[in-house]
Amino acid sequence: MSASPTPPASASGARPLTDAVTEIRATDPGRIGQALAQRPRADLAGAGRLMVIACDHPARGALGAGERPLAMADREDLLQRCVTALSRPGVNGFLGTAEIIEDLTLLGALDGKLVWGSMNRIGLQGASFEMDDRFGAYDAEGIETSHLDGGKMLTRINYADPASATTLEASAKAIDSLSERGLNAMIEPFISRWEGGRIVNDLSEEAVIRSICIAQALGRSSAHTWLKLPCVSDPVSMRRVMASTSLPSLILGGEVSADPEATRASWAAALELPNVRGLVVGRSLLYPGNDDVEAAVDAAVALL
Repeated sequence: MSASPTPPASASGARPLTDAVTEIRATDPGRIGQALAQRPRADLAGAGRLMVIACDHPARGALGAGERPLAMADREDLLQRCVTALSRPGVNGFLGTAEIIEDLTLLGALDGKLVWGSMNRIGLQGASFEMDDRFGAYDAEGIETSHLDGGKMLTRINYADPASATTLEASAKAIDSLSERGLNAMIEPFISRWEGGRIVNDLSEEAVIRSICIAQALGRSSAHTWLKLPCVSDPVSMRRVMASTSLPSLILGGEVSADPEATRASWAAALELPNVRGLVVGRSLLYPGNDDVEAAVDAAVALL
């Protein structure tokens, strides 16, 4: 199947993408492995600046985007948005969990793209065990078998929560397993805390620097390690943040912004720094305020 933009499911009621992949899953599941093996791949070393679409939020029960609490709940709509985003010129990567990577591979949407598998999704949003970021999605073996380019791990560090020790240990082991296979390890570190019954990530300059210094030292080797980092809004602070590492880094998009122009300006400032290699953006581009996915993606690509 070829990847082509289609209107949102809510506009027509049709579910062509979901119906197509469901039929394959029900009648010919072996075709999934074949499609992954035959998918045309890209070369990370020669990719230059990266524009990666992220869509691993639903696996942690994080379905909201902006003011829509269940924005990502409709799979047909989600697939259509991903297909549209991936079809735009300049988009050269995708990050997701196995089921959506397999769906998009069957649809041909990941042909020629770099693909990262999301690894630890057990710390569900809003759960009492949210800080327990165990690895329950991809492992390094699954990433290699699926012919992906690397794995991404959320590495939240809460000084008041013992579960963070388990997360750090698991992240180190995952980095080792990926590195042994020559696969990229993308670490997304945060200093986090409980606040009002929910987890809050500290995006201050000092906290982001501290999270970088902890994360970049994990594992037996950092040769294949990249960082996925929040954008600190003040350009001077962002320079100091990025001065704390020599690792290639990608800037994450975060929540849907009420001021997308200001968000893009902060991305642009970060992209001027030499060790910032591109953007990893999910909901901000898949669910922009005006719902124009193509325009949102094109505006982000233009920054590169």
